[in-house]
Amino acid sequence: MATERHYTPVDRLLLQADAAMRTLLPFSVQPYRPSPAIVQPDVKMSDADTRHVAGLMRINHTGEVCAQALYQGQALTAKLPKVRAAMEHAAEEEIDHLVWCEQRIRQLGSHTSVLNPLFYGMSFGIGAVAGLISDKVSLGFVAATEDQVCKHLNEHLQELPMEDEKSRAILEQMRTDEEHHAASALEAGGFRFPRPVKFGMSLLAKVMTKSTYRI
Repeated sequence: MATERHYTPVDRLLLQADAAMRTLLPFSVQPYRPSPAIVQPDVKMSDADTRHVAGLMRINHTGEVCAQALYQGQALTAKLPKVRAAMEHAAEEEIDHLVWCEQRIRQLGSHTSVLNPLFYGMSFGIGAVAGLISDKVSLGFVAATEDQVCKHLNEHLQELPMEDEKSRAILEQMRTDEEHHAASALEAGGFRFPRPVKFGMSLLAKVMTKSTYRI
């Protein structure tokens, strides 16, 4: 019968370092699911539309970098083993989004954001602090963050050129997954953040989106 493996604090720090490297280095991880874009046709877009879509997908890619860091930080400081396991599982599911966005960005002839290491470090710290406060706050932070992500995805879906079915398929599947993560976090006992806190989170999200659209 299989038993749960117990990691030392040093083991966990090394695992976190490995996760950071795999998140930040291009094409260093493999998705668990194929990209929804592969079944959609290739279309020719104008240069302006191509640059705009690449900027939107770069924002979403950085959002997934932040999600990886957030979940890893929370897993490091989670108090209950089942919460730690849930955070690690959520991070695995988000890997698909990370890879899909990067693949699409490269197809569009563009690049991921050079600010990703900065945002990874900030998000990891926020996640670790949330986990230190309590598992309930940590789960609530996941739900609130996923709500923000879904809002951005809805906005980006409205901005995509009608002919870009590849990017649309990716963002629609991401939205479905993020909605599920938010609901699961609340069902697991997550704290529902008040509106002022969510407003503050939205302001921080705007800083990320404005800065990563081009760089």
